[in-house]
Amino acid sequence: MGHPAGLFFLFFTEMWERFSYYGMRALLVLFLISGIAEGGWAWTREDANLLYALYTGLVYITPILGGMLADQLLGHRNTVLVGALLMTCGHASMALET
Repeated sequence: MGHPAGLFFLFFTEMWERFSYYGMRALLVLFLISGIAEGGWAWTREDANLLYALYTGLVYITPILGGMLADQLLGHRNTVLVGALLMTCGHASMALET
């Protein structure tokens, strides 16, 4: 098709990462403030919003740190591997029962 070989992999990685991110944004506070009987954690709305703010802030700050690591220490390939491993661990942890 005339595209670089890695574009297909990059596209689908980014697509599923965005799907996960926006899905988590939509459900995180609702899950945290739901009662224990409904399967939530029964947090106060303020605490749930604080965690949501931290989560959203880290989503935008960590790429800067990853870029600095890639440029100065690990190189771009190793940084992508570490990032993919961290994303995989994070997604797997969301599937576990609490």
